[in-house]
Amino acid sequence: MRILPSGDAALLVELPGLADMLGLYAALSASPPPGVADLVPAARTLTLLLDPSADQAAVAAAVRAARPGTADGGAGTAEIPVVYDGEDLGEVARRTGLTPAEVVAAHTGTPWRVAFTGFAPGFGYLEGGDPRLDVPRRATPRVRVPAGAVGLAGRFSGVYPVESPGGWQLIGRTEAVLWDLDRDPPALLRPGVRVRFVQREP
Repeated sequence: MRILPSGDAALLVELPGLADMLGLYAALSASPPPGVADLVPAARTLTLLLDPSADQAAVAAAVRAARPGTADGGAGTAEIPVVYDGEDLGEVARRTGLTPAEVVAAHTGTPWRVAFTGFAPGFGYLEGGDPRLDVPRRATPRVRVPAGAVGLAGRFSGVYPVESPGGWQLIGRTEAVLWDLDRDPPALLRPGVRVRFVQREP
């Protein structure tokens, strides 16, 4: 673990890997050190946004003393219906040695969890699914991926909240609204939220 100042009112915690970040994020979410206003997780870092009056040295000491927790409590569960007719479903099946139906069963058969967010408002990087679905990104990204596209990349799954470029392997689509400014909170998928994909007929 390495703790670095990030501007005047934040600390950046560098960690060995995703599991370490999730453990620290869970611990600090459950019991934030005094002066911590918000936590921003990423794949191998955790940024602590601080109140202007926070004692950075004391916060850093509390981070070093934190015992890893589990990100299961209080975040809730989101159920996302998916039509599995994505353009890359056949390619994912070929790469994994599964049939398309088995890819769908693997994607829906294991709960996922939002590890962190980014890329676009409402986009969650989901981890913890069936390890057989670990496939590389597309060699050539698409210029335009429609909102609601469900994809795989490496160990992650995700849902595009808006139309955008993207290089993930697309296996399906959903009508779930991932980002809505009239909703509190606007993001359906937030760090720690469990995600269950459910197959829906076209």
